[in-house]
Amino acid sequence: MARKTTDDAEGGVVQEVDDGNEFDPPAVKALVWKQDLRIVPLSAFIYLLCYLDRSNIGNAKVLNANTGDDLLSDTHMTNYQYTIALMVPSNYLLKKLKPSRWIAFLMLSWGAITMGLGGSNNFAQVTGIRFLLGVIEAGLFPGLVFYLTFWYRVSERSIRVALILASATLAGAFGGAIAYGVGYMNQSHGLSAWRWLFIIEGAPSCASAILVFFFLPDYPETTKWLNADEKALARRRLELEGSKGNAEAMTWADAKSVLTDWRLYGHYAVYFGISTPFSSLSLFTPSITAGLGYKNLEAQLMTVPPYAVAYVVTVAVAGSADYFNARGIHSAIFSFVGAMGFLASAVLPADAYLHRYGCLIVAASGAFSCIPPLLGWLSSNLNTTAAAGLAIALNISFGAPGQIAGVWIYKANEAEKGYPTGHWTNAALLLFVSVGCILLQIYYIFVNRRRRHFGAKLYAY
Repeated sequence: MARKTTDDAEGGVVQEVDDGNEFDPPAVKALVWKQDLRIVPLSAFIYLLCYLDRSNIGNAKVLNANTGDDLLSDTHMTNYQYTIALMVPSNYLLKKLKPSRWIAFLMLSWGAITMGLGGSNNFAQVTGIRFLLGVIEAGLFPGLVFYLTFWYRVSERSIRVALILASATLAGAFGGAIAYGVGYMNQSHGLSAWRWLFIIEGAPSCASAILVFFFLPDYPETTKWLNADEKALARRRLELEGSKGNAEAMTWADAKSVLTDWRLYGHYAVYFGISTPFSSLSLFTPSITAGLGYKNLEAQLMTVPPYAVAYVVTVAVAGSADYFNARGIHSAIFSFVGAMGFLASAVLPADAYLHRYGCLIVAASGAFSCIPPLLGWLSSNLNTTAAAGLAIALNISFGAPGQIAGVWIYKANEAEKGYPTGHWTNAALLLFVSVGCILLQIYYIFVNRRRRHFGAKLYAY
């Protein structure tokens, strides 16, 4: 099996990776391209709809607030109650029921629930519906990351995770643009614009569930659009690096091996750190831009550039991380960049609107772009289907407390001060992510030197 190595700064070998020459390169290229056309656009579209339906409550909060037809006014909710309303074992079912069936079920459910938000009239109804939405949507992203391990090798995953995750930034951009347009529907047929927003953005998820059920491929070994040779090639490529559709169900021994693998908790801790900035940007970007001198519908429109720039940066960083096979250092660098964006926002005067808007773009780009390499890094250091499914789910689960924290840090009573608590908190957590990535990298370098001595499989960076 042909292999290649990369060197560290001291001249020692730090990683050993397959170069793919044991397979026919043109055949591999054709296979991966064929998979990409069927999997990546549809997966990205699924996550775009999910993120759109998850984050549109942030748009609804400030939509038509100048006329008193916003979410808080119509439901008689306080800012504190709004925050409470936001606080709200999927991979096993994805494997058990098949990805196409499980993901289609999730889409149909969250689309219907989102449309139901358009009919809510008080705090209790908004909170209850958001709770259901959170339960349903929570399984999607870890499910999609796990799903990719059935189709792609380690060196191929980060860029594809990025293309899926980056659709969240597109959703943020589209969400602001859609909210801007829907704002002009205020009181159409007697409904406030924020109600129309939930109805209009929930309906595509319900309709697309049918598309996903029939067209999302489950596993290489069961799909009908790969011929026998392509299926054999796909299976051989993933013998050591991927999950298997025909793998046995997870056993207690599998679960124990993951739960007692303490190095994985370093990955979980780092992902906790990124979850708060990701969550807070998802829910409060419209409020942040409204606090930067932009008013009413203009505030919705100005959420588009930060997300648009973040999309480009996220895809570029993930491509670079895969190309150089250096996921940890990429996450460390760009989480630091995001931290500097939030830090500058925190220390600049509250009325330095233009400068703070630029800092928001830098912060969003750094916070979003460091996530795909982190997830690719974790999945590349898991050796079995069961371990991948459980560890990826645990990783996202450890991020849940961070997402809850993200709901609280942008306080409504600090709008005139520029939301210093939110910016300081996100800056500190992104610095924690950066340091955590560096420490994990050092740990893997040290362990790999020992494992190389005994001829054991090396960890990826």
